[in-house]
Amino acid sequence: MNAALTSPARVNTGPEHAGTRSPRTPAPFTPDREPFTAERDAFTPDPGAVNGPVDADQIRSAERALSAGTWLIVFGAMLYSVLTVTPLMRAHTPDRWDWTAPILPLVVDAAVVIVVRLDSVLARLGHHGGRWPAVLRWMTGTMTLSLNVADSALKKDMVGVAVHAVAPLLLIVTAETGLAYRRAITAALTAERARQDAARTAAERAAADRAEAERQRAREEREHQARLAREQREHEAAMARQEAERRERAEHAERERAEAAERERRAERERAEQERERAERERERQQAAAERREREREHARREAERQRAEAAERERRALLAAGPVNGKLPEDRARQVVAAAYDAGMSVRNAAERCGWSIGWVAARYQELRDTPADQPATV
Repeated sequence: MNAALTSPARVNTGPEHAGTRSPRTPAPFTPDREPFTAERDAFTPDPGAVNGPVDADQIRSAERALSAGTWLIVFGAMLYSVLTVTPLMRAHTPDRWDWTAPILPLVVDAAVVIVVRLDSVLARLGHHGGRWPAVLRWMTGTMTLSLNVADSALKKDMVGVAVHAVAPLLLIVTAETGLAYRRAITAALTAERARQDAARTAAERAAADRAEAERQRAREEREHQARLAREQREHEAAMARQEAERRERAEHAERERAEAAERERRAERERAEQERERAERERERQQAAAERREREREHARREAERQRAEAAERERRALLAAGPVNGKLPEDRARQVVAAAYDAGMSVRNAAERCGWSIGWVAARYQELRDTPADQPATV
């Protein structure tokens, strides 16, 4: 069995309207406000009942008790019906189809469950399904009653008929009574919600009035405080203007003094800058003249060195061009020849042939020339 069918029924006690939307059509519906009539087997709840000490929690507790009792009777009647009708169906079914005997009571009981469940939902919503749900409810009750008493009736057992009619009749009456109870509870909850809404509206209106009075007092107090604050601000503004004017005059005088001092400093800076520029130009001129003189001296020095080198080269060539001598040259002349031969890269023997001195003497002069630093003039 579906767990939703066995759960206790809940009552819609929230702020939403009980009939928000029809289960069959998309259009919203309005709960039936008319009193229940005898044709619908219902009763009109006492309007004063909702104003008594019964609250919403007690109504929901009664609803849960009603749902629990209804479902207990339904499932008891279903079990009793299955146990009672199955032998009857087995007796009137071919032997090879005996296993289908419980199907019919289960189908009828399923219809009973549908009727009870949906009637409870519609009753909580304050709506009714119309004629067909009533037809199905009475048809399932009649079928359940007929199937339960059929076996005893066929046997002419009136006691059995009475005994087996108890559960179906109790189921039928419970279904109708539970429907009426739920409709009455829904109407009571609707009236209670209306009363609570009216009380809440009155309380909200009173609270709004108190809040408006409080806002009025607060507004008057704010206006009074604002007036005092405005007067205080105007006085402070007047004092501030006077102070600002005095400070502005002092600042103006101070600015004039500062501007005069700044003009004097600017003029002094300009004079210093001009003097510095003149000194810089003079320094650059002197530096340029010194650099020019240095370049001239360097050029003259290089020219003199070039001339000396050319003269030395001519002299060396002249000394070496003489070739071997037969006699011994004077020492000074021999030293010049050895130096020229050394600079020309000649061997010691060739140098000895050109000066007429011994190879040992020439080798000693070569060693002296090698020991002499390159930046010093060679004196052999």
